[in-house]
Amino acid sequence: MNVTNPPPPRIAGLRALQAFGLSLSALSLGGFALLSGAGPTAAAATVPGQAPSFTVLIAGRDIVYCYYQQPCKNQDQRTGLAQPPNTDTVMLVKIQGTTAHVLNIPRDTNVGPFDRYRSVALQKINSQYFSGGGPQSLVKAAETITGEHIDSYVVVRTDYVERVIDALGGLDVTVPEPGIEWVDNAAGVNLKLAPGAHHLEGKEGVLFLRVRKGFGDDYGRIDHQKQALTQLAGKLRTPQGLAALPTILGGIGNGVETDVNPATIAALRPYLGQLKLSFATLPTDPIPGTFNLAVNRERLAQVWGDVPATPPNPELKITVVDASGENLGPALTRALTALGYRNVQVTPAPRSGEASQVFTQQDVSDAAQLADTLNLPRLQGERFPVSAGEVGILLGADAADSLAALKGLGTPAP
Repeated sequence: MNVTNPPPPRIAGLRALQAFGLSLSALSLGGFALLSGAGPTAAAATVPGQAPSFTVLIAGRDIVYCYYQQPCKNQDQRTGLAQPPNTDTVMLVKIQGTTAHVLNIPRDTNVGPFDRYRSVALQKINSQYFSGGGPQSLVKAAETITGEHIDSYVVVRTDYVERVIDALGGLDVTVPEPGIEWVDNAAGVNLKLAPGAHHLEGKEGVLFLRVRKGFGDDYGRIDHQKQALTQLAGKLRTPQGLAALPTILGGIGNGVETDVNPATIAALRPYLGQLKLSFATLPTDPIPGTFNLAVNRERLAQVWGDVPATPPNPELKITVVDASGENLGPALTRALTALGYRNVQVTPAPRSGEASQVFTQQDVSDAAQLADTLNLPRLQGERFPVSAGEVGILLGADAADSLAALKGLGTPAP
């Protein structure tokens, strides 16, 4: 997303990257595969008869290369590498009953107070997995940044994500102007996409999901990853998603590292159909003289976790992006007007496979109220195309089912 010249509110572009591990690895994959005895486990956080409450760190790492365009045969080796693997996608997930709060941590976030005598790069969270000695070092860094205790971790590689995207039928994405061209001969990357709608299969999809050019910066990439995750998580409920489980479950030891406890996930399984997602980006401030970022804990408390829903704010500006293909925008406008909202506008958009969602930058409480009313995921981010005092609602093709009641409202009389 271009920050200096933002695209119209069409929620252009979807990127899952390794972040797809949230729903697949931490929830489905971790539960089913680990119940079969694969991998180590951490302590359970369950109470019999109650929905579990736990935290899990989700991270995505690159494939490691030993030579020019040649991946290492042992993807876990740490010496003799042409390029060390970073974890440029890091998410902290807090499961509380039937709600999953997801906090994206920018790759340049500094771990602890900045130390001008230490390497700037080695103080960033995205370097902790490799330089610190593996997943436990990354978990410790995330705990330092967020102040949260983390129960377990899931680390996935891009090749695993490629297999999952293919199993789920690919990604429907919208490429913003002026298009995307990412060529990196050393890594074997050659991605060229014209502006507009595309359906991408796994290999090309993963490249698209990783690119930042055309989306502004890391914050733009993070925001699109949130949207991608809501789309892909929704596919798990479809027959195609269920058919993809064998591929998803094959990730342990073949692209996925985890210590998720099987008892915890088993306790969560009955609640998966009711699970609601809410996303936020870790608020940060720039550290002068560096590209590193310092966490802003005061703002963090305002955007992440259990944000109390507020009564309808009649002055709130609501922008409905109608990409449902069913012309549901006018019906939603009438429904919101009946609830007391007076400033609702509809922007038609081509039919999109992106997931329906409520998105905001800073009006999190107002967005929470709308998300609860519509039973949609809530996404908070730094680069969503809405301004202060405005909340957006994207109606994707899935709205024909998830908001089917809107069809009953009909067309207003002339």
